[in-house]
Amino acid sequence: MAAFTVWKFDSPDGADGAQSVLKDCEGDGLIKILDHAVVSWPEGASQPRTKQGHEETWRGTGWGALWGVVVGALFFVPVIGGVAGAALGAISKVTEDAGISKDQLERIRTEVTPGTSALFLVTEEGNLDRVGERFHGGHSKLIDTNLTDAERSVLLETFGGR
Repeated sequence: MAAFTVWKFDSPDGADGAQSVLKDCEGDGLIKILDHAVVSWPEGASQPRTKQGHEETWRGTGWGALWGVVVGALFFVPVIGGVAGAALGAISKVTEDAGISKDQLERIRTEVTPGTSALFLVTEEGNLDRVGERFHGGHSKLIDTNLTDAERSVLLETFGGR
């Protein structure tokens, strides 16, 4: 089963550090990573920094579009009342068929704030509980969505380059 997962960390560099743990998890067969992105928001910065993983270069453009849509709407659109709500409403139209709801987007936006970071993942064949155990001591919090087969197909068709 595919999953769109967001791990929030209580420091701006927590998600960066979690990338190596994640790669170890994949090497140990706990998870198959389709792609990932890191959002790091240093205290005092007006907006976060982002890095994309591009697990498979030939699919990088499609996943880059997903991260651009999700991260851009969550963190780079003005957060003034109705504008933020309209942006999340618009992005949810793009992502809802892929199993990422407006409520989840709103929760991510409110949880990832200055002084924190987040690791965004699209995975298959994963044991998220075991992966979470590997993040111990990283002060992480999981927000995840298991996708139905239909949602997985839409996500991969739209963004995965298949």
